Amino acid sequence: MIQKTLKTTNLPVVYADVIVPLPIAGKYTYEVPEDIVDKVEPGIRVVVQFGKRKIYTAIVWNIHNNPPSSHIPKSILSVLDDSPVINPVQFRFWEWISSYYLCYLGEVMNAALPSAFKLTSESRVILNPLAMVDFASLNEREYLLMEALHHRNTICISEVSKIIGQQKIIPLVNTLIEKGYILMEEELAEKFKPRKETFIKLNNEFEGEEGKVKELFDLLEKKAHRQLELLMAYIHLSRYGSAEPREVAKKELLQVSKASPASLDSMINKGVFDAYEKVTSRLDIGLVSDPTEKVMLSPVQQEAFDRISQLFKEKDVVLLHGVTSSGKTEIYIKLIEECLSRGKQVLYLLPEIALTTQIINRLRKYFGNRVGVYHSRFNENERVEIWNQVMAYGNSGTPGAANRYDIILGARSAVFMPFNNLGLVIVDEEHDNSFKQHEPAPRYNGRDTAIFLAHLHNAQTILGSATPSIESYFNALQGKYGLVEVTERFGNMELPVIDVVDLKKETRMRRMKTHFSETLIQHLEDAFNNGEQSILFQNRRGFSLRLECETCNWMPVCKNCDVTLVYHKQNNQLRCHYCGYAVPVPEICPECKGTNIKMKGFGTEKVEDELGLIFPEVRITRMDLDTTRSRFAYQKIIRDFEQRKIDILVGTQMVTKGLDFENVSTVGILNADNMLSFPDFRAAERSFQLMAQVSGRSGRKHKRGKVIIQSYMPDHPIIRDVINHDYSAMYRQQLVERRKFNYPPYYRLIHILIKHRYPKELNKLADLLAMRLRQHFQKGVLGPEYPVVSKIKNFYLKQILVKIDRYAPLYSAKENIMSEIEKFLQIKEFGYFRVVVDVDPQ
Repeated sequence: MIQKTLKTTNLPVVYADVIVPLPIAGKYTYEVPEDIVDKVEPGIRVVVQFGKRKIYTAIVWNIHNNPPSSHIPKSILSVLDDSPVINPVQFRFWEWISSYYLCYLGEVMNAALPSAFKLTSESRVILNPLAMVDFASLNEREYLLMEALHHRNTICISEVSKIIGQQKIIPLVNTLIEKGYILMEEELAEKFKPRKETFIKLNNEFEGEEGKVKELFDLLEKKAHRQLELLMAYIHLSRYGSAEPREVAKKELLQVSKASPASLDSMINKGVFDAYEKVTSRLDIGLVSDPTEKVMLSPVQQEAFDRISQLFKEKDVVLLHGVTSSGKTEIYIKLIEECLSRGKQVLYLLPEIALTTQIINRLRKYFGNRVGVYHSRFNENERVEIWNQVMAYGNSGTPGAANRYDIILGARSAVFMPFNNLGLVIVDEEHDNSFKQHEPAPRYNGRDTAIFLAHLHNAQTILGSATPSIESYFNALQGKYGLVEVTERFGNMELPVIDVVDLKKETRMRRMKTHFSETLIQHLEDAFNNGEQSILFQNRRGFSLRLECETCNWMPVCKNCDVTLVYHKQNNQLRCHYCGYAVPVPEICPECKGTNIKMKGFGTEKVEDELGLIFPEVRITRMDLDTTRSRFAYQKIIRDFEQRKIDILVGTQMVTKGLDFENVSTVGILNADNMLSFPDFRAAERSFQLMAQVSGRSGRKHKRGKVIIQSYMPDHPIIRDVINHDYSAMYRQQLVERRKFNYPPYYRLIHILIKHRYPKELNKLADLLAMRLRQHFQKGVLGPEYPVVSKIKNFYLKQILVKIDRYAPLYSAKENIMSEIEKFLQIKEFGYFRVVVDVDPQ
């Protein structure tokens, strides 16, 4: 890389290496036109032509004066930014992600940048001005398109299918291009549009002139009472709550004065008011202008804080292992205070968007509007605004200045924010597998990438959990991380009492009411009668997991995937949770024509429905993927539960993660066996974490809680460990098994998935790749085998697992894997196939 100062007229040609947001290898060299040489620098967005026709936003990686030897480079078309949107630390961060997770830089760019930053051109069809169109020779669909073009001149390619009434449009468009009737062009549209709002101010003639204002009052009082109300409302709003006049928005003025827009326009035309536009923020800032509370730690919390501070002198990463309701959040807040006092930024990661609802309110009590939130539920314009404000932190001159965030709270994607001066990273609920990105690439782990990001900034990292991941706890015990443990709840509250109900015995004794044991129903009823709330956990959504004909055992399956369809009562549909395929519920069996079709299994929707029949007077709400698709659904459910508008909350994993409800006394786990029986080496660890976490939601404030676990295996070791709140026993047992069978933390895993539309070709491809990998890793290669779900979206799947000793050189192992995969991808005889690589699979 050369310095920007070298870009002078002494250099005849300047070149820029750029990356584009596509899954392709390498960087691409473009010539920088002389008229924009001074505007181009690393981190700037530029517009480039990629391929024959498409136009993309690219990021300038570096600048040099070495022309490519293999081809004549195209020129950069234009520059989109006045200053970089990516900083140098982010470049190093992106390169590490690309290298570690075996993906392309373009894929990292695609994941990292808000979508409004990634402009891609849209193809448009236009009339050829030189063409003489013979309408008699056109077929019906060609005629429809040509007629539309005569009215509109240019049409987006996405609109063509609507006009002609069919999905396949490219053959028709190509035919008209060959006839010379139409042309194709590319248009680049800016996605981010600053929000503009109209403001009203008093004309300069009246500002500071009390006599003229009084004359105006007298005049309006006699002739225009509505306009007088507008003037009085303006004066009230512009002076209210501040010594200095404040700006008054047109919308606010009309709302307060209840005047019509015509009255306001009349006063503007008369020169009483002036209207002007101003760029305003879409973000919900200003909820709390100043911090209202000061954090006070208990003696146990203070001891943990002091220990963490001491360890940070020796370790960059500290694991805080504190039981549920031990007050970890207050310790985080104290650490944030200390970090902000040094003028640094803070990144606070949470596994679920739902958790940000509660945490943001708690943090703003202590830090006001210095806290910003960033996650995927924000629209693209809001995400750009937050990005720009974080990017501007280093240029604002004052930490905590208006619209400058010192603390960013978010889910895993927040690691990509453009921090300039990061001092502390907090990863709460660090064990949660929601930190892992599965589709699309990069398939990164938010916890692990956050640790590396902190390393790049010379920042400190605190990992917090009541049930740490086995890998993190192992690293702490091995001395790689510092370890601080808090073994008692805040305020000396007792951990909940956990009882196990033997479902075999309950069923035999006929004490089950649908899916609820007599014990669970009694505790739910007691909680309701005492004005307390309950949480029920069932790790399956939908109403019934499948339908089955009792006569011939027929079951409805997805036509695209190797799974049965799940019944959803709300839509009265059978739906696939992998591809979205849905069909109506059949009245008769299509195989035997019988009507004896029964529902098997149950999900959260059925739990909610059956609870309503058992407790008709109880207010029941469900929290799962189906009920939280809209942007503010999480917030509404959590707010209603906090305000005690809900008596029983039924949910999937969402209800297990760090939520704090002071009135919950009873928690029910409806089926622990599904988790324990899942075919995965992490099943025991995850089952313990989920059951321990959801148990921790009970009795968090004033009284000891009660947890009811329903299981057909009441003596299972993991259930015993949950009852005894014994994380260490679970950890020791899992280490023994993982050492024996070569799994993390003793070995690293790389999962390779091969996809093909035809199973015969898939088998040949998978066997070939496995054979090549065994030349490097011998017995460290498992498979190829079909996964639990062997077909998704019409692609058949086979998987290979590569195990690498934790002391073996990881970089060379990955190089060998990628080298073999790149050779493998050159094979043409088997048609189209895909290879998906997942490092450290969850």
